Amino acid sequence: MHSKKRKVTSGKQSAAGRALKATNRLARKATIAKGKLPESGLRHIAWSAIEDEELNPLLFRRFVVGQNVMVARLRLMKGCLVPQHSHYNEQISCVLEGALKFVIGGKEIVVHAGEVLAIPPNLPHSAEALADTVAHDVFNPPRADWINKTDSYLR
Repeated sequence: MHSKKRKVTSGKQSAAGRALKATNRLARKATIAKGKLPESGLRHIAWSAIEDEELNPLLFRRFVVGQNVMVARLRLMKGCLVPQHSHYNEQISCVLEGALKFVIGGKEIVVHAGEVLAIPPNLPHSAEALADTVAHDVFNPPRADWINKTDSYLR
């Protein structure tokens, strides 16, 4: 007879763990889409069903939030500047059209259509649209500041 090893815990969750669960719970509720979410969490959403959020005259976004990840569709007009910032979320930026110039650690990285940039958590970065650009950004965990609209650095 085999016995399974069980992880012994104190039954207490860390403050970071509680904060992450609260953020993810809020993120799931705050997905910007028309209509209600199915109870199962499974969703099939057309980007056209989500309204553009104008953050400033040169920057527009739409996003969908899952249980542990968020995907955003961003439209940046040529000359749009995203000031230096950092966040505890891992970020994957996929440029679909145009080009973005990122500045990370004093180094310029130009990401063109069809290219991807993976940005680790807590790494300060900025971006500039070198042309009218469409990009998808994926975040894990979801960006609570975007969901709560406390992302003043973009506005």
